[in-house]
Order: sequence, then C-alpha cells, then structure tokens
Amino acid sequence: MTQTVINPGDIKAIKKWSADLARDTNAQSYFSQRFVGKGKNSIIQQKTELEADAGDTIQFDLSVQLRGAPTVGDDRLKGKEENQRFYSDQVVIDQMRKAVSSGGKMTRKRTIIDLRTNAKELLSEYWAKYFDELLFIYLSGARGINQDFIQPQGWTGHAGNAIQAPDAAHVIYAGSATSKATITSSDKMSRTFLERAQTYVRMMRATDPESTRMKPVTVDGEPRYVALMSPQDEFNLRTSDTTGWVEMNKALITAAGKNSPIFKGGLGMLANTVLHSHESVVRFSDYGVGVNLPATRSLFMGRQAAVVAYGTGPGSRYQWIEEKDDYGNLTNAASGVIVGVKKARFNGKDFGVVALDAYSAPVN
Repeated sequence: MTQTVINPGDIKAIKKWSADLARDTNAQSYFSQRFVGKGKNSIIQQKTELEADAGDTIQFDLSVQLRGAPTVGDDRLKGKEENQRFYSDQVVIDQMRKAVSSGGKMTRKRTIIDLRTNAKELLSEYWAKYFDELLFIYLSGARGINQDFIQPQGWTGHAGNAIQAPDAAHVIYAGSATSKATITSSDKMSRTFLERAQTYVRMMRATDPESTRMKPVTVDGEPRYVALMSPQDEFNLRTSDTTGWVEMNKALITAAGKNSPIFKGGLGMLANTVLHSHESVVRFSDYGVGVNLPATRSLFMGRQAAVVAYGTGPGSRYQWIEEKDDYGNLTNAASGVIVGVKKARFNGKDFGVVALDAYSAPVN
C-alpha cells in the first residue's frame, strides 16, 4: 500500500501536528486534566484572547459576591440597585518556544512520519511538564529547591509576571509553628493541620467580608476545596492516622460530584476538601531556627487560585514549525505558544490559595 509522505514545512503537516501537539500536551498536564477551566468556577481559570499577541496584558475579573440587604415588601426598589463590584488582576502573555533536531542523514534512519511523531511526543511531554512546573511555582510564590524543575533556582518568572510570595494572611504553618523560623521536625502534615487550614479558609469571609477571601468551587451544588501536597506529606498524613486515612478514602468514593475532574486521582476527602499529591510540590531546605530543615509548601486552593492566559498562534494554540537546515542535512521541528501564568491577587493579597508549610524530610 502506497503511503503519502508530506515533506517538512508542508502546510498540511503544520496544521495536523500543531493540533496533535495541543491535544497531547493537555492530556499529559496534571493541572489541565483536573483543575483548569474556562469559567470563574475553576481552580485555575483559563483565558483565551484571540486578538492578543506577545507582550499584551490580559485583564481578568475575580469572583465577588453581592453584599447589600434585599428590599422587603412594597418598599421602593428603584434607586437601591447594588453596583456590581469587580476585583480585577492582569497577566502579561509572551511567546515561548522549544525545538528539537532529528540529527543529520547519517544518524537519521527513519521516515519523516516517524520523526514528526517522535518530535511531537518529546515536545508534548516537555510542555506538559513545564506548564505544571509554572503553576506550582506561581501558586507557591517560590521556585524552591526542586531538582527536576526546568527553570533554574533564582528564576524570576515569565513575561514579567512576578513570582509573589504569599502574604501573611495566606500562609499557615503545621503543628505549633507560627513562622518559617519556628518550624521543627515535629511540625509535619497531619489531619489536624488540614482541618485547621480548612476552618481558617472557611472563616475568612465571615471574619473579614470586605477583604479578598477564598471561595470554593461548586461541584454539583456542593462547595469544594483542593489540598495539594507532596508524596512526603502524603506519607506523613497516612502513617500518622491510619484509621483516619481509611475514612478519608471512603469519603472520596462516596462524595457528591465525584465524577468532576477535581476528584481525578484524589487521595481522599476531608469534609469538603479533596486531597491530592504530586511530586512537583515546591520544596525548601532552609526552615527552622538553624535555617537548615527540609520543608514543603502544600497548596490549599479554591476558585481562581491562578490564571493561565493564551494568545494566538498560527492554526492552533501551539505553533508547529519544520525546516531543513545545514543545506538539507538536518530536519528540525519547533513548537511555540503565546502564554502567561499568574497567581490571582488583589490589593496585595492572594485571592484563591493558601500556602500550607510543613516540615517534610525525604522518606528513605
């Protein structure tokens, strides 16, 4: 059977492989598969501005509730309209690109279709990991010491969107610790810590209704938060309360709305909080009075914890570019995307995420 070969740079190849790259990247991204959505009722809100280009600033509104009392009986309603209040933030988008080479003719003993497939697999895996990394860094407000991150320590962010540390009202510490310096080896992830965090977040609105406060996402009419911890924290939580761990597993299985993406791969559920773990949770090595204790920053998230904004690219969200190089000896493939990532903030305060800092030594 004759196989049609589309040469490098052909418009048909660009269109097909661009779409395939976008699909496969989304399918491999931890955040995209669970927490990213287009509306405000999402842990991570996705904005797509079709007319935006690299360097543009994208505005987005943050979810705010009405506060005024209703009009009763036949009292006149005219003139008592409550103005819609909009908290807003902005994110800058810019181009980022990555390229791979198939090598020269002497090392390239595959068809062009094989080369495209391999390049697409490498690039989709790369972009999925990189975007997850960006979200962990921005949500945590720190790069940490994670050895497998693509960006080096000291990285200051993409497109001028600053990596902003949590404000004092949006970070709490495990055990009896009250600060980074007072963390000790006994201040680990625990059920009590999660319950304290959950109570703290739920009472934000009640105790200070005029400031920014976290709102849960709504799943089948039920309010839900997400707590995302490291596997080390998962180990500490599980081994410190085995009976409670079983109860949390059962609660997840029987929860209303369990078919929602935010439940995918969940560890368990504590009250209205879905528990997750991931190895890219940001880690530190400078906690405690001696500035030498290992720690992790778990993420307790509600709606609009962060925003991902996309601009346009030829034919699809991801560009796909092929070209011959070195007088036809090399075949290269490149991909690019116009994007910005930012933790949502208002008036100098985080909007939809609270950092949960705990002692967390590696498990041997």
